[in-house]
Amino acid sequence: MAVGFIGIFGIVLFVLVLLMIVAVVISVRSRQKNIDPVYQDEGGKKMIKMVYTYLILFATLMMTIGGSVASFMAVADLVSPPSYYMTYEEYKRGYVVPQEYSDPKQPQQKVEEKSEEELQKDYQILVSQEKIRARERALNSLIKSFGWIVIPLPIFLYYQRRLKQE
Repeated sequence: MAVGFIGIFGIVLFVLVLLMIVAVVISVRSRQKNIDPVYQDEGGKKMIKMVYTYLILFATLMMTIGGSVASFMAVADLVSPPSYYMTYEEYKRGYVVPQEYSDPKQPQQKVEEKSEEELQKDYQILVSQEKIRARERALNSLIKSFGWIVIPLPIFLYYQRRLKQE
């Protein structure tokens, strides 16, 4: 998880630095063309506005794409939830605590002996509860992912229309 975050952060940082370099180059070229001092100040302000607009467009587009990917993954988890990994034998072994792991200072608690059918029934209940929890986590993730789409998308559309008007 951390490696993926560092990789994405590196790419975003690289793109931002690249955009700033392009903005500086364009600014220098526009200053060379505009020798008149009246146009230099106006051109610089316009350049800063353009860079600002493109940075907002880039950031909101990345947020929307990230939210779309996360929502797709959440829908995939809803359609095909992750399987439950504990087998019945592991559950049965974990039910009985070995003597070596019990605390000698604590009074011995009477371990209730369960039949094979009761253990099987409890295991099936545990598996069904885990599937319900996985589905609830996927639904929660889907709702959060829609937030990453719904919030930045109107900002992106606003600045895109504003850019077309200019």
